[in-house]
Amino acid sequence: MIKIDHLTKRYGDTVAIDDLNFEVRPGVVTGFLGPNGSGKSTTMRIILGLDHATKGRATVNGQDYADLKAPLREVGALLDAKAVHPGRTARNHLRALAASNQIAKSRVDEVLDFAGITTVADKRVGGFSLGMSQRLGIAGALLGDPGILLFDEPVNGLDPEGIRWIREFFRSLANEGRTVFVSSHLMSEMAVSADQIIVIGRGRFITQGSVDALTKTAQGSVLVRSSDPTKLRDALVARRAEVDESSDGNFTVNGLTSDEVGEIAFAAEITLYELTPQRASLEEVFMDLTADSVEYGHKPLGPVHE
Repeated sequence: MIKIDHLTKRYGDTVAIDDLNFEVRPGVVTGFLGPNGSGKSTTMRIILGLDHATKGRATVNGQDYADLKAPLREVGALLDAKAVHPGRTARNHLRALAASNQIAKSRVDEVLDFAGITTVADKRVGGFSLGMSQRLGIAGALLGDPGILLFDEPVNGLDPEGIRWIREFFRSLANEGRTVFVSSHLMSEMAVSADQIIVIGRGRFITQGSVDALTKTAQGSVLVRSSDPTKLRDALVARRAEVDESSDGNFTVNGLTSDEVGEIAFAAEITLYELTPQRASLEEVFMDLTADSVEYGHKPLGPVHE
């Protein structure tokens, strides 16, 4: 288990993490979401002892990472797929890691085969694509057969087959009772890969829950098909609903529940042929939750002035 306890990290006057608290439990895939600059990577670095907290503590199985006697046997991690000496071969890179934690050489061949990079094991890492480097990083994370695994943007550079493979890989790890903690910007991937989601913004905890729970409580839209689209549209707009009309005359209504749309149609004596609630996507929920926490926003681009 990973425990973040009142974690704070400052860089001068900048607060990267602000009194953060959460737990990552075994047996589930936990997604870690937040806008750029929210503190996700800093949190993971502190968990792995690569950075030091200003205040608070990050522990794995109740210990600081620095106190683990054989860290690769307890924690596996992939934070930066390209953080490997470019002149080393993939096999020699993994052999050096194995030797540092008294792991048998035979394990190197096992993880190379599992990650699907045996055919390039004796090639220099500097010539690897990002996808190949990601697979090498995953092999390194599995080297000590650890019970806790952390991955930062692990699907970057992977093709669709690789993304599907890693999704099934996460699931198998969780099913074995391991702790799986994954940071990603791909909402669609987290929606199908993660059992639990932790959302932070500007270094602060925002929410935690299952994908189903987070999207269930969010305001979605309602798909409507009726006998009198014009009359219904006017009635809905009068209730300050946002109405988007498709080319076939159907409506997508935002700002009202399906019950409210049905009541408005009934009061206006309009027959409804379809009234279907559309649950908000994880991406929509994320954008809603982090709207006030985006550090690098954008503004509309105006025309060129001569």
